[in-house]
Amino acid sequence: MRKSLVLSGFLLAGFLTALPAPADAQPAVPAAPAAPAAPASPNDYSKDASWLCRPGRHDACDIDLTATVVAADGTLKREPFRAAANPPIDCFYVYPTISTDPGVNSDMTPDPAEANVIAQQFARFSQVCKVYAPVYRQITLAGLRRIMSGGLDALSTGQQFEDVRDAWRYYLEHDNKGRGVVLIGHSQGSYILTSLIARDIDGKPEQRRLVSAILMGTTVAVPAGKDVGGAFKSIPLCHKAADTGCLITFSTFRSNVPPPANTLFGRVDQPGMSAACTNPAALAGGAGALHSYLDTNGHLIVGTTAPKPWVSSVAAIDTPWVSVPGLLTAECKTNANASYLEVTVHADPADPRTDDIVGDLSAGPQVLANWGLHLVDVNLAMGNLLDIVAQQGKAFAAKK
Repeated sequence: MRKSLVLSGFLLAGFLTALPAPADAQPAVPAAPAAPAAPASPNDYSKDASWLCRPGRHDACDIDLTATVVAADGTLKREPFRAAANPPIDCFYVYPTISTDPGVNSDMTPDPAEANVIAQQFARFSQVCKVYAPVYRQITLAGLRRIMSGGLDALSTGQQFEDVRDAWRYYLEHDNKGRGVVLIGHSQGSYILTSLIARDIDGKPEQRRLVSAILMGTTVAVPAGKDVGGAFKSIPLCHKAADTGCLITFSTFRSNVPPPANTLFGRVDQPGMSAACTNPAALAGGAGALHSYLDTNGHLIVGTTAPKPWVSSVAAIDTPWVSVPGLLTAECKTNANASYLEVTVHADPADPRTDDIVGDLSAGPQVLANWGLHLVDVNLAMGNLLDIVAQQGKAFAAKK
């Protein structure tokens, strides 16, 4: 399979089964139903090996995050990265579907895929919080197709949920020490955290520790016209950066490729409910500039799509990350099919900077509009989220 067609996210199976078979392919054999798995032993989260990131270690979060800022006129500025020495809050992250292990659930041995997604989506948060990222036995890329016939509820009740819940409970008992915490997830990780919040945090004593929840690449239901009372009974949407105990959630789509009728994100079929959308670039509403951090060589959370040169006047950029101020803006929008975060690329063919970004899912030349910009949901708003979490951390400390 071409790298551009290797996808992430809990709805991968729906896409894979829709792909046309190559001309020389054998007839497709339906995937066998997943056999009931024997109950697995709980993970020991007291072991360092059960975590991708924990404070005070040289691990997946301790990496080179240096970026090159590419201005519209082609000027380049090197932006070094430094983790905070003593941040006031914690961040607890659950990664999306990226495991290439062959079973339905992954093992507990991290592979390059886990390290890559930490680099893409989470390591940079060490600038504003102490970082915790458990390894968990997630539904793998191979396993998704086998479980989809049973529905997405399997993501909230299986081994993957139990592992994350065990890691969360271990963190609360041994690491939290009354500190505020931001919960961060994407795709399968967001699905698991939505369930964890609803079961173990919303309306419970643990809610007082919640600085915010950032659930990306998913659909969170709220009553139409309101910001609380759907998936969560007492956790509202965030409306300004100083808000705490609130939710940020979105799925991104290009302005010129909005969600179609078969969109995978942003649609709620329950009467009276709609999908929540909070714009990290403008929490109060309206449009705002995205502060993105994109992989210089086009690596995504799964696979690689080589970008066009970031600036025509330079042969190559030698930092692992690129920021493109002014190129991208975002605004929450609603069309007939979904509520979503609309991303606009402000291309200027007259300047030397690139006029586009990568992140679409495609089958050959055809863009799969129903996925939106799922593979770069987090990258697109990374800088905005860092600014928000920094302000939330200060506000939470002031309230305490």
